Amino acid sequence: MSETKSTQVSRPFGLLAEYKNPGKLMRAAKLVNRAGYTKYDAYSPFPIHGMDDAMGLKDSKLGWIVLSHALVGFSGGLFLQIWTSSIAYPINISGKPFINLPAFIPVTFELTILLSAFAAVFGMFFLANMPKHHNPLFNSDNFRKVTDDGFFICIETDDDLYNEAETEKLLMETGAMNVEKIYE
Repeated sequence: MSETKSTQVSRPFGLLAEYKNPGKLMRAAKLVNRAGYTKYDAYSPFPIHGMDDAMGLKDSKLGWIVLSHALVGFSGGLFLQIWTSSIAYPINISGKPFINLPAFIPVTFELTILLSAFAAVFGMFFLANMPKHHNPLFNSDNFRKVTDDGFFICIETDDDLYNEAETEKLLMETGAMNVEKIYE
């Protein structure tokens, strides 16, 4: 009887290129975007002004998600109070009006803020495909510098234009210090 060892073959995730400073990273992002790649991301230890434009990213939908939930909270809070005070449980106290809008402001405001805060948090998680417990980039020892002084671009193999040799050549032409193949 012979034993066979099962080896798990890792599939490639993408190419990771390291750059010397934020300026070179910004230039590389523009060139990668201009080359037509769509499934790539730039990583740096701090936000870089203008990187969204360099990468050709669209405006975030998070603002619209928050606005829609704020409007639902506002109208829901107002409707609930108007309905309860004038239709469901009308109580005439000292001749005060059933629909007393100034008295409804605190609850309406609180529901607006509550629902917009929930929308911001859960909308961010939804748009960012979170929680993502592991990213293949964490397998790279070189990528650990991203929290201190490393600037990186990773082009994923899922991109339609991805060709290992061509993509590596493009990344080297953009001024990368080194290019590393990342596996899942």
